[in-house]
Amino acid sequence: MAKDIVVRIGGEGGEGVISTGDMLARSSARAGLEVLTSKTFPAEIKGGYAMYQFRVSAEKILSHGDTFNIFVAFNKEAYEVNKGQLRPGTVLVYDGPGGDIEPEPIEGVIQYQIPMTRISKVDLGSPISKNMVALGAVVELFSFPMESLKELVSNKFKRKGEDVVNVNIKALDSGAEYVRSNIKKTDVFYVQPQKSGQDSIILSGNEAIGLGALVAGCSFFSCYPITPATEIANWLAKYLPKANGVVVQAEDEIASLGHVIGASYAGAKAMTGTSGPGLDLMTELLGFASMAELPIVIADVQRGGPSTGLPTKSEQSDLFLAARGGHGDFPRIVLAAATIEDCFYLTIDAFNLAEKYQMPVIILSDGSLAFRTEKISRPDISKINIVNREIYSGNGGYQRYEVTDSGISPMSLPGQSGGRYIATGLEHSETAAPKYSDEYHTRMTEKRFKKIANIEDEYSASEWDGNGSADVGIISWGLTQCSVREAVKRCRVAGLSVSALYPKLVFPVPVKAIRRFASTVKKVLIPEVNYQGQFAELITAHAGINLIRYNIYGGESFTPDQIESKIKEVI
Repeated sequence: MAKDIVVRIGGEGGEGVISTGDMLARSSARAGLEVLTSKTFPAEIKGGYAMYQFRVSAEKILSHGDTFNIFVAFNKEAYEVNKGQLRPGTVLVYDGPGGDIEPEPIEGVIQYQIPMTRISKVDLGSPISKNMVALGAVVELFSFPMESLKELVSNKFKRKGEDVVNVNIKALDSGAEYVRSNIKKTDVFYVQPQKSGQDSIILSGNEAIGLGALVAGCSFFSCYPITPATEIANWLAKYLPKANGVVVQAEDEIASLGHVIGASYAGAKAMTGTSGPGLDLMTELLGFASMAELPIVIADVQRGGPSTGLPTKSEQSDLFLAARGGHGDFPRIVLAAATIEDCFYLTIDAFNLAEKYQMPVIILSDGSLAFRTEKISRPDISKINIVNREIYSGNGGYQRYEVTDSGISPMSLPGQSGGRYIATGLEHSETAAPKYSDEYHTRMTEKRFKKIANIEDEYSASEWDGNGSADVGIISWGLTQCSVREAVKRCRVAGLSVSALYPKLVFPVPVKAIRRFASTVKKVLIPEVNYQGQFAELITAHAGINLIRYNIYGGESFTPDQIESKIKEVI
């Protein structure tokens, strides 16, 4: 009996593929199970292939898994896209008769034919309830919790009226009844609901960034909509005003960062969210914020590039842009999230670092993590440390850009007595007066970089997984860490000597931690979802370490199996 199950649902955009998977995953989480989801959808406005995948288990889940155990096909295109991954022992649930799928027999693959279209269209007279018929059939086949699902469906549709709720419940029951009356189960997959005392919440990566901003004290958010980051703005538009905050949709990405800079100058904790093309446009103002020493936070939800690229796919290819983008020499801090919890806690860290060091902080997520949902422990807000900027005391003789031992000088607020200063992009003296001499440019450049000269000692954000020496050490950043964790666990069970380093601070490069780690392993492997090996390039440049690079760049994340195979190859 398989207790760790991966379910994939595929069909045409608009058929309810995403909502079907989401309801199944959320109802499982409510029943005490661990869940982790991922989804892809077409870039077209209407139609195109959509996919929802979720992994469900009674135990902690580390990654999205290697492939699926159960595939639910809503149409022929979905079947054709995924049939190559049907292996002996997997299950295919498909629409028929009445649908357009006619699967060929595949050795070892268990096939269940469910007339989703016929039941919804003919029996129920409600063609749009096809996904609910499929949902009911899947619940019955694999013992998903029906009661928590019905409760979720009722809550989801109650605003549309009792009739809509009843139609959807009836469709669920019809799918389940068809299975009970017509299908003989021959597979080994059963979900086992757990009794859980864990106080948990279910969030997507984008929602977790929004929640982290709220907890950190963000009171102003401005952005221009862009896939896959828009969900951050949607979430904050709902909740930030309830905390006396403001959300603005700007006319473009340049304006949005201008708003954020202005709000920060006025004393607010401010943030924007974007993706690679938007961050491209923001780079001039990014330099302005660093020159003017204003705390700002940018959430960059990476997608496949360059140019418009792959709007609904994922890559780890904005690191060069985040770390080095912009003209001239100016400091910034870049963090990279790997999990839903990271999205929450690292967003808080991003605000704390921006406030402390008075500079831009960029948090990197990606499209896969943005739309992933996961059950996490409810954060204990009382234990979260919040940092606020150092404010001018008002004792006279104010010099906004005073050169101090730490490089950090107090900020004043508009209207504060004796605290007036001009924040521009021009080079300046300690008093903020424009100064263009080599003496002042040298002094002020050194001041700006001095602020983060010891950031690796002051902000420890690398996790070392391993004891003593190892044959292979993996350095992994961002979402790839999840698949690496599972692969490392498997390799150790197989008796292989493997350790791993998981940095959250990716720029400035944590040189000390990386050198210490590299000194304990025979070979260092760095897997990245980009062509150039961007973090590997930065590590080589800053730490001078020989690396083995492993890069994929098709728009999808690593699977644990890919990492495991590479580890064995390297050893």
